[in-house]
Amino acid sequence: MIRSNFYENLLMALDTLRQHKLRSFLTILGVVIGTVTVIVISAFVSGIDARVAKEIESFGTNSIYAFKFEPGFNFNPTMEERTRKPLTEEHADAIRRDCQNCEYVAPFMSPVDFVSGPFAERVNVRNKEIEMTNATVQGTASDYFQMGVTNLAEGRFFTAEEEARRAKVAIIGVDVANTLFPFSNALDQEIQIEGRNYKIIGVLREREIFLVGAEDPNNENKAVYLPFKTIKQLYPQNEDCFIVTTAKPGKMNEALDEIKNILRRERNVPFDKPDNFGVQTSDQIIKQFGAITSGIFILMVAISSVGLLIGGIGVMNIMLVSVTERTKEIGVRKAIGARSIDIVTQFLIEAATLTGLGGLLGIVIGVLLAFLIQMIIPTYIPLWAPIIGFVVSVGLGLIFGLLPAWKAARLNPIEALRYE
Repeated sequence: MIRSNFYENLLMALDTLRQHKLRSFLTILGVVIGTVTVIVISAFVSGIDARVAKEIESFGTNSIYAFKFEPGFNFNPTMEERTRKPLTEEHADAIRRDCQNCEYVAPFMSPVDFVSGPFAERVNVRNKEIEMTNATVQGTASDYFQMGVTNLAEGRFFTAEEEARRAKVAIIGVDVANTLFPFSNALDQEIQIEGRNYKIIGVLREREIFLVGAEDPNNENKAVYLPFKTIKQLYPQNEDCFIVTTAKPGKMNEALDEIKNILRRERNVPFDKPDNFGVQTSDQIIKQFGAITSGIFILMVAISSVGLLIGGIGVMNIMLVSVTERTKEIGVRKAIGARSIDIVTQFLIEAATLTGLGGLLGIVIGVLLAFLIQMIIPTYIPLWAPIIGFVVSVGLGLIFGLLPAWKAARLNPIEALRYE
C-alpha cells in the first residue's frame, strides 16, 4: 500500500511546475495581478490613512470645530440650510464665556471662500512692487496660537491686547515670506492689504501639507493671519465664521455637549428641532475619512478579485488538462495501492502550490511597486496585506482544484492503465 505525505506531494507538484514553466506562469498570471493589486491598494489606503491622521492630529487631538453647516458633502441642501444664518464672533464669545470645559476658543473669518478650494478668489498681498495673488488672508483670535497647533520659525504671535485695539500686525506663512521678501528677512517688515500696511511680527515654520494642495486656501504656508477684530475692521460686511475650540484634558465629551447646548441656545433652536450648525472633533474627522478610504479599498479589492477569479479558472482548466495528461500515472498509483484521498490530496497540493507561488510572486511585485509609489505619495504596507494575499491565493488553488482532484480520484485504475 502506498501512502503519499505532504512533502512528497509538494515535491511532485514542484516537479510538474518545472516541466511546464511557461504554461504554469501563464496560468497563475491572473493570481499574480490580483495579489499585486491587493498589496498596492492596501499600501496606498493605509499610507493615506496614517498620513491624514497625522496631519489632523497636528491641529490638536482635543480640538472641536463648529461650522455653519454639517461637515461633509451635501448635494441637496434644504431650504433651511440654504437660508441658515452664519456663525459669528458673538457665538465664539458665548462659548468662551459659558463653556466650563473649553480651554481656548478662536473664531476664524476670511474674505476667501475656503469651500472653493484652489479656485477661490484671494486677496492680493503686496510688498512694494512684489505682489502675491494666492495668499489666504484670514483673521483669528490670539487664543488660536495658544492651542499648540502652529509653530513659529521666528518672531512672536499677536496678543489679546493687540487684538482688542485692532493692531495692524500680521503673522505670515513661510511661502508668503519667501515670495514677498526673497532677498531679505520678512520679520518687522510691512505688507500691504487693501491699501493698508501691516507689520509682520511672526513667520510660521513650514508645515508639511498633504490633505490640501499647494494652491488650496487651507495651505497654512500661504496664510496671512491678522487679529480677528483687525480683519473685521478691514471687512466690516463679513460676518461668517467658523470656530475652533480646545477641550480641557479628559473633558472632550463634556466640552462637545456644552458647545452644542450653547450654540442651540444662542441660535434659538427649539428643543424638538435638529441643530442648525455642525460640530465635529478631530477624531470624528479621522473616522469619516477612514470610512471613505475603506469604501474605496473595498471597491478596488472587488475589482481586483476579477483577476483572482480569472486566475482560479485558469488553474482549474490547467489541472483538468493535467488530469487528462497523467491518466496513466494515476492508474499506476491506484493500482499499487494509492487511495482516492491520496489522489485528491496530490492534485489539491499541486493546485495550491501553483496559486501559492503566484501569490508569493504577486506579493514581491506589489511590495516593490509600493516602495516605488512611496516616492510620490505615502504608502504603508500593513502586515495583514501579504498574509491575506498569500492565504487567498492558496485558497484559490484549493477551491478551483477540487473539481480536477475529484475527477482524478474517480478514475477507474483499469481504464486509466489502458489510456493512451
